[in-house]
Amino acid sequence: MLDLSFYKGKRVFLTGHTGFKGAWLSRILVNAGAVITGYSLEPPTNPNLFELADLEGKMTSVIGDVRDFSSLKAAFDNAQPEIVFHLAAQPIVLTSYEQPHFTYETNVMGTVNILECVRLCNSVKSVLNVTTDKVYENNESGRPIKENEPLDGYDPYSNSKSCSELVTHSYKRSFFDKGGVAVSTARAGNVIGGGDFADNRIIPDCVRAAIASDVITVRNPNSVRPYQHVLDPLYAYLMIAAAQYENPALADYYNVGPNECDCLTTGELATLFCNHWGNGQSFEVLSKDGPHEANFLKLDCDKLKSVFGWQPRWSAPEAVKKTVEWTKVYASGGDVPAKLDEQINEFFYKG
Repeated sequence: MLDLSFYKGKRVFLTGHTGFKGAWLSRILVNAGAVITGYSLEPPTNPNLFELADLEGKMTSVIGDVRDFSSLKAAFDNAQPEIVFHLAAQPIVLTSYEQPHFTYETNVMGTVNILECVRLCNSVKSVLNVTTDKVYENNESGRPIKENEPLDGYDPYSNSKSCSELVTHSYKRSFFDKGGVAVSTARAGNVIGGGDFADNRIIPDCVRAAIASDVITVRNPNSVRPYQHVLDPLYAYLMIAAAQYENPALADYYNVGPNECDCLTTGELATLFCNHWGNGQSFEVLSKDGPHEANFLKLDCDKLKSVFGWQPRWSAPEAVKKTVEWTKVYASGGDVPAKLDEQINEFFYKG
């Protein structure tokens, strides 16, 4: 399992640090004493968690585009990292239908560019490319998907992340397997938590409606997804990167998701949110035709559990509860960095 003291003094390069997951991960690494360089576009939302998390001045933050190889390489070479987390992406399914070219450029060539930086640098020992549970050719069979099943995401976002996986596999075989660089990918499920302000995601939609005292609208109430609190996959990412740093034989491709009982429908998740929020909060189903989105998706995470002894820590109801608690601190003008640290410490040190 993971001892965060491993990261004290380690040089870490993190793409996508201004995003939702990236800001949480940055706060964890700052608290652990890592020497962090983040590389990302400007925060994608207003408000945004990166600013709320009080990270300015506590890490090197480079604003840049992963599609710009020269800019990325300059930041990378300056950082001389030992560990690389690649989180930068265009992460929204509906946006990928609207901007497929941008989505493929960012998610595929962004991966090529970061792996080129690794290939041309002698300091790196551990790399983790974070993709998604949507990389698979999902026939919605009703059973959890294993890592050895075919990759072929349907929509431009999912497919571009499938391509990112294949790029990583090729670089790993061609350049890294015998070069002392351990490279893994992590295919994570749907994450929730305080500070996600993205469009077209169920929990941010719930948060916006609840703060405004509006009824929540839900597009696909019967869609099943593997929901988990953002700290669960971040724990797994940190664990994988640290373990393969010490033992490169552990580098592989891992599903990261909740237990099967926490794979919920969107309607069930919205109901949990309303119950925890209180104040008579409710939701309604919005009847609206839209682009294809999978109706059923579950991950088989036995590989991660057997290799590392990993288990998800917070159930879906607990994850929603923690999200509501964080959001009420934010909405009331409370101490957001303190709440972040409270939840991080509770998760990592109290289980």
